[in-house]
Amino acid sequence: MAHDLSLAQSHAFHLCNNLMVPITLFKSGDEFGVLPSDELDDEDDLEIVHEYEPW
Repeated sequence: MAHDLSLAQSHAFHLCNNLMVPITLFKSGDEFGVLPSDELDDEDDLEIVHEYEPW
């Protein structure tokens, strides 16, 4: 988790390109995080900021 949006965006972009899977950038509280999109559940209380597609 990161407090800096630009840092989280950079990590999400690089993960997406390296792993070649969709990556979701989300906000939880006052922190940002990234996960592969298929690992997120609808039940998670996360605010989706952006989804990065490798294609």
